[in-house]
Amino acid sequence: MNFEFTEDQLAIRDAAKDFAENEIAPSAVARDIKAEFPEEIVKKMGELGFMGMMVSPDWGGAGMDTVCYVLAMEEISKVDAAVGVIMSVNNSLVCYGIEKWGTDEQKEKYLRPLASGQKLGAFCLSEPEAGSDATNQKTIAEKDGDFYILNGMKNWITNGVKADYYLVQAMTDKAKGYKGVTTFIVEGTSEGFERGLKEDKLGIRSSDTCSIGFNNCRVPKENVLGEVGLGFKIAMETLNGGRIGIAAQALGIASASFEAAVKYSKERKAFDEPICNLQAIQFKLADMAVNVETARLLCLQAALKKDNHGKFAREAAQAKLYASRVAVQNALEAIQVHGGYGYVREYLVERYLRDAKITEIYEGTSEIQKIVIAREVLR
Repeated sequence: MNFEFTEDQLAIRDAAKDFAENEIAPSAVARDIKAEFPEEIVKKMGELGFMGMMVSPDWGGAGMDTVCYVLAMEEISKVDAAVGVIMSVNNSLVCYGIEKWGTDEQKEKYLRPLASGQKLGAFCLSEPEAGSDATNQKTIAEKDGDFYILNGMKNWITNGVKADYYLVQAMTDKAKGYKGVTTFIVEGTSEGFERGLKEDKLGIRSSDTCSIGFNNCRVPKENVLGEVGLGFKIAMETLNGGRIGIAAQALGIASASFEAAVKYSKERKAFDEPICNLQAIQFKLADMAVNVETARLLCLQAALKKDNHGKFAREAAQAKLYASRVAVQNALEAIQVHGGYGYVREYLVERYLRDAKITEIYEGTSEIQKIVIAREVLR
């Protein structure tokens, strides 16, 4: 497997790094403290093509491959994982689904503004009683002439407060179980659509998360994505790609933690020498370096599998499982290397830990990733 990057891939990586350092970093700490959504940053990301990276130029996207996406996600998330997840949801969960299963009319109306960054998307699958058990959908969609009437609730919706368009999974035929789930494109201005209060989160605080309610929400029948009853398949296939994005986000956090630990270990002195000369610190740095490189290789392997149109569910799950684990491990070790300074906001590494934990939970917990991997191994 060749991991020599093309000139285009290197250019995208460098552009993402430059944008992250110059446009995102200056406000990252303040936005985290205030839980403030980065509206202007997201708008600029759209203008640069980062919000529809893998969408065809025919529909307003940048037409890049998944490797470019992983490289850009890592660089953005190294600086601010909250911005990274906003970018990931719009790319992996919303644009991907509409481009793959949408009609030309749906692509023109919804995908084009999403891919160009003029609009923002959200993905609605989780419910109060349907987290890891995603088959247990309670949101109902009943046909009423030229409309479907949606009733129910979704929660933990990233971009939920600020999004314009939502991909919503709802039950159209209870008797068929998960085969009775249908995906709808729902506009945030729809009658009966209700946004809940923004959640006060441990980490990724600059991204907004809320519950979404449907109270006799009227959705035109032409907003069915794919076909009636295909919703669960759409959700699961979409999440496979989404896991690559979250793995790259976790990789960015792990990489940032490692780089912060290396830098601090060279500056901090103990016993009349830099602490990087101490074997106890060197062992930590060595483990962190291996963690980052292994996670990066798993992310790139999954990206290449997806780009080559092969089955990539196992590779995506492996990348997310490992990268999210080492994001937490590296953040913990970075704090330990920093000592007491690692516990305060000034040195950033405490935020890396708070941001890292969610990568083991959303878009499939680590336990769910193990189930996916085991199924693929035993298939």
